[in-house]
Amino acid sequence: MIADLLTLLPIAQSALWAGFAVFLRVGAMMSLLPAFGEQSVPVRVRLGVSLAFCMIITPAIAPNVGPVPEDILPAVITLLPEVLTGLFFGLLLRFFVFALQIAGTIAAQSTSLSQIFGGSAGVDPQPAMAHVLVVAGLALAAMMGLHVHFAGYILQTYTLVPLGVWLASEIAVDLGVLAVSKTFVLGFTLAAPFLIASLIYNVTLGVINRAMPQLMVSFVGAPAITAGGLLLLVLTAPLMLSLWVEAFSIVVMNPSGGWE
Repeated sequence: MIADLLTLLPIAQSALWAGFAVFLRVGAMMSLLPAFGEQSVPVRVRLGVSLAFCMIITPAIAPNVGPVPEDILPAVITLLPEVLTGLFFGLLLRFFVFALQIAGTIAAQSTSLSQIFGGSAGVDPQPAMAHVLVVAGLALAAMMGLHVHFAGYILQTYTLVPLGVWLASEIAVDLGVLAVSKTFVLGFTLAAPFLIASLIYNVTLGVINRAMPQLMVSFVGAPAITAGGLLLLVLTAPLMLSLWVEAFSIVVMNPSGGWE
C-alpha cells in the first residue's frame, strides 16, 4: 500500500504546484473583483471563493504548468508575476464599481443630496445615491451569473498573459488607459440626466430671480430639486443599471477588446 501511495506522490506534487500557481493569480484578482472582493465580504468567505475558483481553473491551466522546481529561485521567478497579473486584471473590473460611485456622486451633488451619506460597500463612505447604485449594480450582476462570467474572464487572462510571464508594458498601458477613460465616460454618461436636470433647475431659478428679486428662490427651489432628484433616480435607475451591466458584461467576455 505504501508503495502504491509513493507512486501517487509525484502526481500529488504536480497538482499542488499547479493549484498554488493558479491560486496566486486568482487570490490576487479576487481581492479586487466586484461583489466577491468587497470589504464587507468576510476574509474567510473570499478565501473560500478563491479556492472554489482555483478548483475550476486549475484543470484547464495544469497542462501549461511546468514541473515542480527543485530550487526556491525558479519558483519565485515563476510565481511572482502571477500576483501582479491578478491585481491588474482585478483592478480592470473594479473600475466599473468606481464608475457607479462617480455617477452617484455627480448625481448627488447635482441634486443637493451629497450631504446625505449611506452605507458603503468599500472603506470610504459614499453619498446615498452612489451607495444605492453600487449595491443595485452588484446585485444585478450577481443575478446574471457573475461567477460563471468570472471563471471565463480568469481563463482569458491566461491567454493574454501566460503563467509565469510578466505583464507586458503594452498590455498594461493600453488596457489601463482605456479602462480609466471608460470609467469616467461611463460615470458621466450615467449621471447625464441629473446634470441636465440641474442645469434646467439653475437656469429657471436665475430667470425667476431676475423677474422677482424680492423672492428667496433658494428656499423655494431647494425642496424642488431634492424631490426632483429622488424622482429622477427612481425613473432612470433601471436604465442606468442596464447600461452599466451591458458595458460590464462586454469587458468580462472580452478583456482585451471590450474596452474599445
